[in-house]
Amino acid sequence: MAQVRPDTGRFAWPVRRRTPGPAGTAEDIAAQDVAEREAADRQLPLPEPEPMLDPPPRFNLAAFRLGALGLALVLTVGITMARLFVSGPPSVAELRAQAGVDTWTELPIGVKKDQPGTAYRDEDGTWRGFDIDIAYMIAEDLGFRRDEVEFYAIESEDRARMQAVDADYKRVPVKLVIASFSITEERKKMPGVRFSAPYLYTEQSVLTLSSDKHRPVSALTDLKGERVCSISASTSTAAPERAGAIVLPRNLISQCIVDLRQHRVDAVSTDAAILAGYKAKFPGEFDHWDLGLDVTEAWGINVGENPALQKLVDLTLYRSYADPKDTRWEEAYERNLQSEVDENGKTPIAVAQQPRVARPDVRELPWEHVFE
Repeated sequence: MAQVRPDTGRFAWPVRRRTPGPAGTAEDIAAQDVAEREAADRQLPLPEPEPMLDPPPRFNLAAFRLGALGLALVLTVGITMARLFVSGPPSVAELRAQAGVDTWTELPIGVKKDQPGTAYRDEDGTWRGFDIDIAYMIAEDLGFRRDEVEFYAIESEDRARMQAVDADYKRVPVKLVIASFSITEERKKMPGVRFSAPYLYTEQSVLTLSSDKHRPVSALTDLKGERVCSISASTSTAAPERAGAIVLPRNLISQCIVDLRQHRVDAVSTDAAILAGYKAKFPGEFDHWDLGLDVTEAWGINVGENPALQKLVDLTLYRSYADPKDTRWEEAYERNLQSEVDENGKTPIAVAQQPRVARPDVRELPWEHVFE
């Protein structure tokens, strides 16, 4: 039987010395050895086969690059979506929600009712004029049809209060005031006043009766000591007063026109875009004089205490200015102010180009066309 060798721990067979002799030949000894080995093989267990190991995988550089690219794309998309929906300026939808536009069933707007060319209500109740067309342009972009826009007459002193009157002379709060409202630093500080970007540039001028054969008026100093009617709470009263004129303020320009016709005043002074309408409507009755003043009157839209609405209005004005396909401002000017040029002669009416509008800080989502 096999024995374990203490020095190696491996199986070994006991040594047997065999000598040939009479008991057997060399062939007999060889046969005996074979028999003994076969007997040992039947007694020893076969060794367990060694498991076959797979070769180590090769490093795939192309797969690594593809995975890194995918990870970068995922991170980029994630950061972009976070910027779109979490950070940055508000979107149009957010501005509409903040302004409350989507809850309004109609859009009440305060306008002048007695200024031909800018804002005038005919005897049949139809509203016409440059300010009226600008109001319709803004209402359209806010999502209101024309029959959902309600115009209410507003006086100059009520433009900051956003309070107009209806046909029964009842007070009506309005969402917008588009009423030849000049932007000034003093007015910006008034409670309830928040201006849009300018939508028209004009200047101050003077209207006199042609029948009076009044001497030519080239400067306000020509009216020193004379009676000049102007609209109260307007920017037009200060300059005649500084020139030494006697200023008689009225709430409506139409009241000044009545005073002029009845010779209670010698002249009427206010913005040229307003006086040009009376000269064009009654060309033989009035003379319209250019004063050559350096001060530009920039008309703005008052949105009251509603900064989100201000951005939406500025967005409309910006698109009208920047988009060459948007001709609504140009059409309004051509229809209401350019048509008065011939009757007013050399006296400027207003700048025949929309004032430049800065791009409002509004977030544009990829599927939107906010600035088009």
